[in-house]
Amino acid sequence: MQWVRNLKMHLNGWAVLTLLFVLIILLPNISVFAQLFTPPNENWYHIKEFLLKSYIFNTLTLVIFTALFTILIGVSASWFVSAYDFPFKNFFKWALVLPLAIPPYIGAYTYHGILNYTGVIQTTLRNSFDVQVQQKYFDIMTMPGAVFIFTMFLFPYVYIITRSFLEKQAASLIENARLLGSSSFEIFYRVVIPISRTAIIGGASLVVLEVLNDFGVVKYFGIPTFSTAIFQAWFGMGDHGSAVRLAGILMSIVIVILVLEKLFRGRKKYSFSTSKVRPIQKMELTGLKGWGMFAYFLAIFSLAFLIPFVQLVHWAVMTYELIFTGEFFRLIWNSVFVAVIAASVIVAAALIIGNYTRLTDGRVAKAMSRVTILGYSMPGAVIAIGVITLFIALDKKLFTFYEAIGLQPTLILSLSVSMLIFAYVIRFLAIGYNSIEAGFEKVGRSFTEASRLLGMPVTKTFFKVDLKMIKGAVFSGFILVFVDILKELPLTLILQPFNFYTLATKAFQYASDEMIQEAAIASLLIIIISGLSIFFFHVILEKEQH
Repeated sequence: MQWVRNLKMHLNGWAVLTLLFVLIILLPNISVFAQLFTPPNENWYHIKEFLLKSYIFNTLTLVIFTALFTILIGVSASWFVSAYDFPFKNFFKWALVLPLAIPPYIGAYTYHGILNYTGVIQTTLRNSFDVQVQQKYFDIMTMPGAVFIFTMFLFPYVYIITRSFLEKQAASLIENARLLGSSSFEIFYRVVIPISRTAIIGGASLVVLEVLNDFGVVKYFGIPTFSTAIFQAWFGMGDHGSAVRLAGILMSIVIVILVLEKLFRGRKKYSFSTSKVRPIQKMELTGLKGWGMFAYFLAIFSLAFLIPFVQLVHWAVMTYELIFTGEFFRLIWNSVFVAVIAASVIVAAALIIGNYTRLTDGRVAKAMSRVTILGYSMPGAVIAIGVITLFIALDKKLFTFYEAIGLQPTLILSLSVSMLIFAYVIRFLAIGYNSIEAGFEKVGRSFTEASRLLGMPVTKTFFKVDLKMIKGAVFSGFILVFVDILKELPLTLILQPFNFYTLATKAFQYASDEMIQEAAIASLLIIIISGLSIFFFHVILEKEQH
């Protein structure tokens, strides 16, 4: 076959390592699918008859409504920032990125603490205004409350991608619509949304994947979804078979959503018909309109970042003497250690795969590059189940080896931090790869080919020429992966070794034990480190663009 001949032709160290990383990504998913064909037990029949419908309904409800509201906020905010000038616009342009630094599960328990009976709102109403309120109006631990939490802390995905797209669009599109007598709303509805469809769907798909991956919000709010069901089956009932089946159904839902994403994007493409492209000329909003726009952005920023951040700072001041112990600094070390190790492995793997696929033409190379996104498309609970089953199988195969070297047959690999790092690599490789692939595309192949013509081998060319030219993309990829690993909850909860906690899992444990104030410092550290990392990422991005 042609692809076999192409593979043999390009078979070298880069190809072997790329193939190895691709297999690492595929193996856990294959192990999940393989176990779907084992005979079901009584627990599964019970789940199928009484619980499965509610899991599907709740999961799809969260996905659909969160996607709709994040599109509404993200697209409107990106359009207003791109097309209008209003008070404090330059501040809000970047401030609306900050909610990404707050994981939804931290936002969930923070808002619950603000709104519950002992929270600041109800306490102020009772003590200062002698107003008694009905608890149902302040109960955020509901389905609408979960949609609100996901929307507030995930809409920046839609906002960032759509804003980046709109800022590069030609002013002529908008000006022609205005000359034809279209109102601002008609321009937005008939011009902006159609040309931005690919960007909007791309951002919304990331939101959907994050909702499907979530465990912290739905667990804390008591909403039964596939993530909570997988945890309950695996840890609550000790039923690995049912957990695998639930993971398989969740994988199927993800695949359907990814297919629908491709269909919604459609085949229509919008590009410039001339090389002379003027950016959108911003209209200045003054008076009531300008301050009305300011109020809209202030409301979004306050709900999505300012209010929860200030509340966490208040709680941190209350509890810092109790929390700052040797154990807490061990949490910081654990979090940074696994994040740095996993991010380093991911960047190294992304460099290898990226360099191989850009220098190798053919369907095999393209297929290998596409496999890298598979891990990020799969929810953390699914990956965790696949990794656990894979490592347990490996440990059982190695029992004879353990006995030969004098060790008691046990699950050595399955009880180590290496399993957690392995899962991180699968889950977040796509993020590092996308950044590095963009860096390779920017520098092209001309310098590499010139080096090769001068007699320098591929590997030496990579270290002497290519790596130095894409160091900005490498650093950006490392930062993005580091932040995501620092915030990751489902994978860490399932796969963390005994007595090994991170900032994310400890914050969630405190919140689950109704020790919300004690969770504040760990949560703030996650937010501050994530926020600083996002800032440095944008600084690097600005330098790369200029």
